[in-house]
Order: sequence, then structure tokens, then C-alpha cells
Amino acid sequence: MRQILVSWPEAMPVEGFGPGFFRIHGHLLRGPSLITPWDAGPWGGLEDWATPLELRGRIDVLILGLGDTIFHPPRPFRNALEAEGIGIEPMASPIACRSYNLLIGEGRRVALAVLPVS
Repeated sequence: MRQILVSWPEAMPVEGFGPGFFRIHGHLLRGPSLITPWDAGPWGGLEDWATPLELRGRIDVLILGLGDTIFHPPRPFRNALEAEGIGIEPMASPIACRSYNLLIGEGRRVALAVLPVS
């Protein structure tokens, strides 16, 4: 099988994750995290829609990693972001991390709000 090296010269990919943490651009983040191509840091979880709203105008889609499984995000969270033109794509966190990396590699305007896996 031929290997293809993928690089993100101007973005911050998810390099790894495990129980309770994410590795972003060589740094460990513990707990829920908000990751953009230009920054990464803690996030208050599904009750915190104010932090992702600060990204309005800079992203088109928020990939929402919901931990080990998938479920419907709280309606107030979804409504607040969609009212500002930010689409939400909920999925399990492992799939969310891979999707985020793929989309930033394509130069898409996305961010990742992600809950850790157990």
C-alpha cells in the first residue's frame, strides 16, 4: 500500500486522543475542547454555546464530537448556533476528530467542539 503524507501547514489537526484528552499540535488538552485551525483550548461542554458562537463569520460548520456515542445535542445549543449561520454536525468523537482533520486538510471553514471518550 502506498502511503500519502498529509500536512496541515496552516492548521492545527487532532494528532491523537484517548480517555479524557486530546493531543493538538503537540499539546495535550484535557476534557471538553474547542479546536479550530488556528487555536485550541478548553470548552465548557454542551451548556456552553457562547464560546463556539465567537467563531461566527470564521466557520461554516461546527463538528460536534459527543464522546463515545452519538445523540441529539440540546436544542438551545443547536438553535443558538444555527441562528448565527453555523451548521452543526454531531457524531461520536473519534469520527468527529477524523472528519475535522479531513476537512481542514481541504481548507474548509470548520471547527471541532469535542467531548472526550471514556
